[in-house]
Amino acid sequence: MIKVAIEQTSNERIHSFTMEGHADFAEHGQDIVCAGASAVSFGSVNAIMSLTGVEPLIEQSSDGGLLRCQIPKNLPSEIDEKVQLLLQGMLVSLQTIERDYSDYIQITFKK
Repeated sequence: MIKVAIEQTSNERIHSFTMEGHADFAEHGQDIVCAGASAVSFGSVNAIMSLTGVEPLIEQSSDGGLLRCQIPKNLPSEIDEKVQLLLQGMLVSLQTIERDYSDYIQITFKK
């Protein structure tokens, strides 16, 4: 199962997320849950870097079973708003996958 932990501040600003595990929905190379979750999360991180110039702290495992992304603190408000919009878009997409494949992906929130 893919476990996604979204870490938020008290005002629901996402300051980091961790995605770990494997969906095991299908064989390697055929796993649409893993492919979808990976595309959404990596696409969002790439969009943050490309569209806002923000360089998050990123940690990955060599087997593809871990992605951790931490957003820098104290960003200018207009940049932070853009980063948060991209992260909220990622969250909506992951929740859509979770809705249809809840046996293979689970999202939790931490404050």
